[in-house]
Amino acid sequence: MDYFLCVIGMVMIVEGVPYFAAPDRMKAWMAKIMELTPETLRRFGLVMMTAGLLLVYLGRR
Repeated sequence: MDYFLCVIGMVMIVEGVPYFAAPDRMKAWMAKIMELTPETLRRFGLVMMTAGLLLVYLGRR
């Protein structure tokens, strides 16, 4: 459980950096994301999940 909490904390740090470093640019990116179709977002999510799974696999190997 300690390892899991550490991983969640690291994800929150990495996710928060762009909002802290460039909030105006993040707003512009979010506006562009809102224009994407649901299918495009779904594909992007699948690619990100696959990349994350690969990283976990390589890290645990």
